[in-house]
Amino acid sequence: MNFDLEIFMHTLLHRSPPYLLEHVQLVLIPLSAAILISLPAGIILTRPGYFRFSGKVMAFFNAGQTIPPLAIIAIFFPLLGLGYGPAILALTIYALLPIARNTIAAISSVPAEVKDAARGMGMTQWEVLLKVELPLSVPTIMSGIRTSAVLTVSTAVLAALVGGKGMGAVIFAGINFFRPELILAGTILIGIMALILERLISLGEWLMTPKHLK
Repeated sequence: MNFDLEIFMHTLLHRSPPYLLEHVQLVLIPLSAAILISLPAGIILTRPGYFRFSGKVMAFFNAGQTIPPLAIIAIFFPLLGLGYGPAILALTIYALLPIARNTIAAISSVPAEVKDAARGMGMTQWEVLLKVELPLSVPTIMSGIRTSAVLTVSTAVLAALVGGKGMGAVIFAGINFFRPELILAGTILIGIMALILERLISLGEWLMTPKHLK
């Protein structure tokens, strides 16, 4: 296959932006949904009355990342068909595990003596959670979100196979028509997106981490 620099630059600068915007949506929507599901679930499963359910819930989250996204789409195909919606659902399920796992691990690792000291100061259970456990858990929780974000950026390429579009449409067009320029342009933009998202999440982690832990 011959490499055409002109086609590469045209694809990178002019043809890819609409697909890049679609890819951003394919990443941010599932990631946001996964955070809204996994973060509260992880917090609830660390509470004394609900810890016994953690094994079953985490087994579901583990299955969600073990099963390939295309298989998840196939499972829900009779209900949702193909296209943007099923791709969002599959990517959301795929992003659940790292966030839930890190949330549970982070909150569970807060030293018992720290929580006892907070209760000794008159804090309620909710105050201990919001003012002690969660602030101390920020680095580990954000690490889980960062892992899910990078996984989602790369996995969202597969959405193009089921009509979800995104940068996967550019990459698979390059594969189908034997155009390495398209494959390279799509790969570069996905890599840049992953780096930018990872840096933004790291900045958010730094801003939310208590000063004495920075």
